[in-house]
Amino acid sequence: MNAHSSQHENGFAYEDEYDVVVVGGGAAGLSAALVLGRARRRTLVVDAGEPRNAPAAHMQGYLGLDGTSPAELLATGREEIAAYGVEWTKGLVTAATPTPAPGEGFAVDLADGRRVRARRLVVTTGLVDELPDLAGVAERWGRDVIHCPYCHGWEVRDRAFGVLAHPVMPAHQALMVSQWSPDVTLFLHTAPEPSPEDTARLAAAGVTVVTGEVAGIVVEDDRLTGVRMADGRIVPREILFVGTRTVPRDGLLTALGADTHETPLGRFVTIDDSGRTSVPGVWAAGNAIGPFEQVVNAASGGYRAAAAINADLLMTDLDRRVAEGAGARGA
Repeated sequence: MNAHSSQHENGFAYEDEYDVVVVGGGAAGLSAALVLGRARRRTLVVDAGEPRNAPAAHMQGYLGLDGTSPAELLATGREEIAAYGVEWTKGLVTAATPTPAPGEGFAVDLADGRRVRARRLVVTTGLVDELPDLAGVAERWGRDVIHCPYCHGWEVRDRAFGVLAHPVMPAHQALMVSQWSPDVTLFLHTAPEPSPEDTARLAAAGVTVVTGEVAGIVVEDDRLTGVRMADGRIVPREILFVGTRTVPRDGLLTALGADTHETPLGRFVTIDDSGRTSVPGVWAAGNAIGPFEQVVNAASGGYRAAAAINADLLMTDLDRRVAEGAGARGA
């Protein structure tokens, strides 16, 4: 069926049909699409073009691609999936509706008005980092205001770190970043006092703890030079780590009824080891399923989901043939 054909099924009119529609074109989605394309599955990637790591100039910790820009990775990935016949389109999926025949797939609606059919879905829509509402923080995000030491720690090593305490785990990030610098100051801001156990750890790590609310950051000559307290004090710092509020882009998953679970950093969709959700025919990968899916982990999750989907489709089709053969013999 070509891209301009149409099929009607109990009121569902499709412009085209795919084995799999991948919702989201970041590392997880493109990795899934690559595996599916190589498995000869007709696949469509719908990409809104809003990757979480867009503010970062480089990505680190991905073996063989350390230091590559996120934009370069995605451009290369799109070229690679095209070589296997995978279609990519920029756009939004506005809804996915199970088709009338149980287990037969989904009607997938795009914002441009198209409706396609997908036998299976992979949702890799990522998350949004909501930054604390402090003067200057958003403008410096991804430069000298950062959040992940594994992503950026080496590049800023041995500089004067500030850490804005997370309201749920006030000491955790300060303890972690002390591996990259001996000069770490934890700003409690509005977070509670650390537990006695963490207070002892902070002391052992040489972390200075500053109480009182933070008002914003000080920037001079296009570089962060300090943290401004609400009482007017300025604490000299060169780098500020902040714990963001992570909000998954999981509206499609929750609309389908996917189970979720609570974590210290928010509520996320529940998956099994292959990325399968509680909704039949739907898998998820990347930051849509948790905040700690760095690029390499997201790509791995997309790979696992794609392999599981290919096996699921194969066994479904083989079982159907077996049943049809048995029916023909019994007739």
